[in-house]
Amino acid sequence: MATKLASALFGVALAVGLFALFATASAQSSPTIGLLSIGTDPVKPNPVWVEFLAQLRELGYVEGRNLTIERAFAGGRADRLGDLVSDLATRRVDLVVATGDVENIAAKRRLPSTPIVMMLVQDPIGTGLVASLARPGGNVTGLTTQAPELYSKRLELLREALPGITRAGVLVNPTNASSVAGANGMDGAARILGLQLRRLEIRGAEGLADAFTTTTRERLQALVVVTDGVTFNQRARIADLAIQKHLPLMCEVREFVATGCLLAYGPVYADLARRAAGYVDRILRGAKTTDLPVEQPKSFELVINQKTAKAVGVTIPRSLLLRADQVIE
Repeated sequence: MATKLASALFGVALAVGLFALFATASAQSSPTIGLLSIGTDPVKPNPVWVEFLAQLRELGYVEGRNLTIERAFAGGRADRLGDLVSDLATRRVDLVVATGDVENIAAKRRLPSTPIVMMLVQDPIGTGLVASLARPGGNVTGLTTQAPELYSKRLELLREALPGITRAGVLVNPTNASSVAGANGMDGAARILGLQLRRLEIRGAEGLADAFTTTTRERLQALVVVTDGVTFNQRARIADLAIQKHLPLMCEVREFVATGCLLAYGPVYADLARRAAGYVDRILRGAKTTDLPVEQPKSFELVINQKTAKAVGVTIPRSLLLRADQVIE
């Protein structure tokens, strides 16, 4: 009897040991990726990351099963990015997915040999992230939003929506070089359109109240929002303040219009997020960043919020409404 009991106990111990060994091996073989962003969304999940993670699941990567995800979100503070990247390095991530320009610059500086996938970078060549779109030439690849080329188009649409406008503000984060370059790129188009632009700088949520006080004091008739991690993270509050001031907002992407911006024209962020997941899949399967060209947006959209138009007291021309990809009533 004792022999049989000992044998049974040995069998149980062996099974438990083998299971633990298998579980450890499985965990070790599962890749770990880091998600890096200057922003957060305290109210609800960030729609860009939602799309990215959904596409990863479509590709067969399920967090907790065959994928480990380390999240590094700076809460709107660019000064935290360096420490967050260092933390990702200590966690030995196999790959980093970073949203905008400042995030990718921070990642490349501290992780020179770790593959990095850009998701929403405005100017990857100008910021030195890649040598060229066709041949990135380093450990960074992914997607660009082509933002600098679109600011003139946005001013044209703003003038079409508000034909009598002569003075507009430009809300920009001065610590983001690409955002500043985009704001500077509006000057030529503004002169052609007869628009005077007033630069309003914010470095975080704390600067928004002062910026909107300036719009009232200087009698600005509209505000153009330059997207980066700071403004994206504060998009709902920016829209609320603008509606309170009866100030029309021209934004870059539909995520701003969904929170109350008047209109937006730009690339489809959801599409870029899904395609970023494809880069992750290819790299985890063995592809090298140097062999993966940087891709540009395939689709652009004009989105108009008619509810906001009524709230701020403007009438959008029918010709513009007919061209919109979506009108939010």
